[in-house]
Amino acid sequence: MVKVYTIASGKGGTGKTTVTANLGPMLARYGKKTCILDADVGMANLGLILGLEDLPVTLHEVLAGKARVRDATYDGPFGVKVVPCGLSLQGFQQSNPDRLKDVMTDLVSEFDVLILDAPAGISRDGVIPLTIADGVILVVNPEISSIVDAIKTKILTETVGGHVEGAIINRVVGSGDEFNRAQMEKLLGVRVLGIIPEDPNVRRASAGRSPIVVKYPMSEASKAFKRLSADIGGIEYVEDAAPVVREGFVDRLARALFRAKA
Repeated sequence: MVKVYTIASGKGGTGKTTVTANLGPMLARYGKKTCILDADVGMANLGLILGLEDLPVTLHEVLAGKARVRDATYDGPFGVKVVPCGLSLQGFQQSNPDRLKDVMTDLVSEFDVLILDAPAGISRDGVIPLTIADGVILVVNPEISSIVDAIKTKILTETVGGHVEGAIINRVVGSGDEFNRAQMEKLLGVRVLGIIPEDPNVRRASAGRSPIVVKYPMSEASKAFKRLSADIGGIEYVEDAAPVVREGFVDRLARALFRAKA
């Protein structure tokens, strides 16, 4: 049966959409039929990160009753399917968030995993993705304001009948040994599913309209996303080997000359 996850955060800027844009493609690469959907109807940017903008049909049109969700579904990296949201204020004003449940009904029979990128904060538009998911995953930064807001989102999720699967701690500075996982789990009241390190390549990949797992697959953040995706998908994680750098002719010649002199 399909598993539906909502990626949520108590505040903007935690990296929620970046998490969605990397988990989805990796789950697809691991063989899961995966669809990621931008449910952040008012402040959508999942399509921007994936290079899917200026599209004729988006979730805005679907929520306005003008199109079917299959018409707003596009191919993403590694075979993941993407339902992006439009960027216009007019599209947002015409959208009816209550139709999101019908959209989910149309999608569940086609995929193994559905991932919803929910609006940040506490709002009516943000509550619906919390209630229709099998599990809500909180994206939290290791700072007090983000932790407090994540706790509020957890309480809200449980109040409306949703279930919090766990938390992803994003943008962690320093080595894993310096991060107290147990303390974070105690503060949040949920288990920590994964830890994503601070990595400048994340911004570089986003600027290039690509997930970091595609653009910089051997970066530290990519490795963390791959491990996390494998855990969520119930797949044994095997770390990729570092790419072999082939020696050029000039390098071989220089090495031979220096060896001869020695």
